[in-house]
Amino acid sequence: MKGVVVVESPAKAKTLSTFLGKDYKVIASYGHVRDLVSKSGSVDPDNHFKMLWETNVRGKKQIKEIADSLKLSNNLFLATDPDREGEAISWHILEILNEKKLLKNKKIQRVVFHEITRSAVSEAFANPREIDQNLVNAYLARRVLDYLVGFSLSPVLWRKMPGAKSAGRVQSVALRLIVERELEIEAFKPEEYWSLHNLFNTDKGDITSTLTHIDNKKLEKLDIKTENEAETIRADASTKSYIIDTIDKKSIKRNPYAPFTTSTLQQDASRKLGFPAKKTMQIAQKLYEGISISGTMTGLITYMRTDSTNLSSEALEASRKYIRDNFDANYLPNKPRIYKTKTKNAQEAHEAIRPTSCTRTPSELKKILTDDELKLYELIWKRTIASQMENAILNSVTINIISNDKKYRFKASGSTIAFDGFLKVYSDSEDDSENELRLPNVGERTDLSLKETTKQQHFTQPPAKFNEASLVKKLEELGIGRPSTYATIINVIQERKYATLQKRAFIPENIGVLVVAFLKNYFSKYVEYGFTADLEEELDDISNGKMEWETVLNNFWIEFSKTITASQNLTVTNVIDTLENSLHDYIFRNLNGVYTCPVCNTGKLHLKLSRMGAFLGCSNYPECKATKSINGQDVPVINVEQQNRRILGQDPDNNNDNLFLKNGPYGYYLEWEKTKDEVKKKPKRLALPKFITNIDELTISDALTLSNLPKKLGKHSKYKQEVTLFLGRFGPYLSMGDKTFKLEKNIDFLRMNNAQAEKIIDASGLC
Repeated sequence: MKGVVVVESPAKAKTLSTFLGKDYKVIASYGHVRDLVSKSGSVDPDNHFKMLWETNVRGKKQIKEIADSLKLSNNLFLATDPDREGEAISWHILEILNEKKLLKNKKIQRVVFHEITRSAVSEAFANPREIDQNLVNAYLARRVLDYLVGFSLSPVLWRKMPGAKSAGRVQSVALRLIVERELEIEAFKPEEYWSLHNLFNTDKGDITSTLTHIDNKKLEKLDIKTENEAETIRADASTKSYIIDTIDKKSIKRNPYAPFTTSTLQQDASRKLGFPAKKTMQIAQKLYEGISISGTMTGLITYMRTDSTNLSSEALEASRKYIRDNFDANYLPNKPRIYKTKTKNAQEAHEAIRPTSCTRTPSELKKILTDDELKLYELIWKRTIASQMENAILNSVTINIISNDKKYRFKASGSTIAFDGFLKVYSDSEDDSENELRLPNVGERTDLSLKETTKQQHFTQPPAKFNEASLVKKLEELGIGRPSTYATIINVIQERKYATLQKRAFIPENIGVLVVAFLKNYFSKYVEYGFTADLEEELDDISNGKMEWETVLNNFWIEFSKTITASQNLTVTNVIDTLENSLHDYIFRNLNGVYTCPVCNTGKLHLKLSRMGAFLGCSNYPECKATKSINGQDVPVINVEQQNRRILGQDPDNNNDNLFLKNGPYGYYLEWEKTKDEVKKKPKRLALPKFITNIDELTISDALTLSNLPKKLGKHSKYKQEVTLFLGRFGPYLSMGDKTFKLEKNIDFLRMNNAQAEKIIDASGLC
């Protein structure tokens, strides 16, 4: 046997075996074979950050297979992925084999390739290298940092903030972005403003224009603040005669986009395909490792974890040849397009993500790939081809219109695509310039016929909530985390229930908001965007051999450990007082300034923390057990520390039985507690549908509504038919006559009234 080859996954092993043949034994490690022992003390900062490693069950099995295979060969080829994690996996395998004294007289070779093709694999095996210790050190530093933060900071959260799950070096900073955006949106106060528009008739078509100047003064966005002001201007402007003053025409060149990096692929797949980052990476991994084509495993794209926008000379020439053979000559630039990568880590600046063969078109793979695989492959293929195509050229036209007395100036703008260039293959749906808006072909000094003058009301808009694409883009802009880790970061935030995705937008949960406030007050340095980005840069410097990994860790740990120690003196009362002060407007936003307990009328409502989450409770507890959720609903409880059992209230239709919300092995359910005389009878129970996620906010009213569905809401004011709320197998829906209307996930159907139902029915267009 010529050698033993180690890769990460069985799929990659299968593809590689087809190239190497029977003389090589290709073994999958199934990812990392070992990790830090999952307990406190696995990293010793006082002993040069010595680490305690533990080989996982799968790792032990794979190490044994490697060891057994090495008895038949003296050559070990480590062919794990070409990044820090891949380098670390190879290093771990060598460390374990060395500890077992299994490498005597063995030749160790590290082979690296960025695409799984016959030529790339052959070249890698012809040019092996040694383990890159700088990359390994950067991995070790990152792993130690994440461990020290997680195992030092998370216990502080558990003790000082009941209900909190964990904190992470990058995870918490990403959560801060989501939370601060949400608080910014909540604090936003919209401002009213108005715009004026003239519609002109010409014999060559209509022109819609917008008022830009009054008496030669340029109008700013908020200059016209009220309807009265707008109406005064409208009435006057409608009496004027107008003429075209000038027409500005120019050509605008649009450059194609660079080939995909990990980050831009995740962003585009989110925007255009609706793929979560995790799904994008899973599909890309499969396309990279290989798909069976005519019985042969074939890698379809290059390595999908990269910060680089570079294409190899071979890829450039192949792309240009495809364009030359399949498009008119004017679609191919004179020279290849070279894109500069922004990454600061040269070790990881590999090729961009591209097809391994641009002649393998998406249409050829329709019957081979799944729908989702084909969608992602097509996105990558189109972006790569388009990156080497000619610019698009847009013809932009601006018509400047003036009243005869020169008091009012209006402007009309339009653009047309003169030459589509790269847009023939790939367009960005977010770019409005790709949508043609034609204006009639008129000349300067043309008199215009005014058809109407209208006013339009507007309100300033808050910033948009983060979605996966915009969050990834922001993290990359700030230099926080690595593109290869974004999918994991986003997944952890959701798993911890710190934020949820609703209509593809991140909504922070109350506990997520409180965790960020806690960290900003007591660990502010470690959730600062600049500090986290600087630390990421230091990890890159370790990769490049510019910094010692132990120096970076020492600098971090000295200050961080002091902050952890200082936090031991905090009490839960201290924390609650701090959170109330820093988040006052958020926590009490639904009380309208009235903090008196609505039950006992003597106590005050204050923030309370429990394992079930945050809520408002009476200061007279335990004498008064009244509570409200932070969202404002009444939530009576018996024992806030009892996680799996919460009383909602009494059911007047069932002998005033106590109605409990319980959490069992199969999820949440409602249970009616029988009286003493009926304890032997089986209690009434009702499982909560899985799509009800706001468990902490469920009230007695919600529970009774749920138990009494279907519920008649009343008659539609226009159609005079009964509207009924149903709960079906696939979620809640409305029924009116013979028509049904599905409700969106974000609609609070348990608290829906007839007026809200009417709006949904009217907006559906089915009636």
